[in-house]
Amino acid sequence: MDALPDPTDALSAVPVAGSRRSTPVVGHLKFFFGPMDCGKSTLALQIDHNNSRQGRRGLLLVRHDRSGRPQISSRIGITREAAEIRDDDLRQLVRAEWALGQRVDYLIVDEAQFLSPAQVEQLAELADDVQVDVYCFGLATDFRGEMFPGSQRLFELADELKAIQVEVLCWCGVPGRFNARVRAGRVIRAGDTVLVADTVSDTEQHRSGTESNGVTDTTETTIRYQVLCRRHFRLGDLGPDVAQSGQLRLA
Repeated sequence: MDALPDPTDALSAVPVAGSRRSTPVVGHLKFFFGPMDCGKSTLALQIDHNNSRQGRRGLLLVRHDRSGRPQISSRIGITREAAEIRDDDLRQLVRAEWALGQRVDYLIVDEAQFLSPAQVEQLAELADDVQVDVYCFGLATDFRGEMFPGSQRLFELADELKAIQVEVLCWCGVPGRFNARVRAGRVIRAGDTVLVADTVSDTEQHRSGTESNGVTDTTETTIRYQVLCRRHFRLGDLGPDVAQSGQLRLA
């Protein structure tokens, strides 16, 4: 008489406790995006803090921070030194740490919209091949409402896409997601994709007497950014009190 089938055979493909053969360790590439003033840099520093508290070692990277310095700076006043990315091969930055005997468990990359598509691919390679967790933070679209090349590649390759949940409002009260470039109270529609400036109002810039190369900037020369909803971005409408209110800031 044939033996009855063993009912536990159905579980034979389940790995034993602790086995990683069927679930290889992999790194993850995550992209956190949102308009200006939504708290991207603050979140980047918080994630770094949480990881380091667990004994993990990471590298902080940034490209074109608005402060003009090699650091990740939040508008609520928190800053951390970071390595400035230029045209570097990001894989080499990690290998240089290994050469010094340093472990690299994760990367924090702020202003990731300014990365080249090739650099985004290097980050994906680090996540896949050497199990580094990569956290990128940046804008999705530029001042024309068009996708940054680096952000587009992140949308294509990232394991997780996370819109920052802190809501930034247009002056009309509707959630804003367009980063308008403003000079002399007017929305600029053409120019270089990369032009670093902050969200300080025209009035504040004029009052502070910001200088560049010895020349005091005025409301006719300074450039700032303001978050607008789609309708007012299309119309170039900065609101009835733009000269007084400036950009609404939410951390």
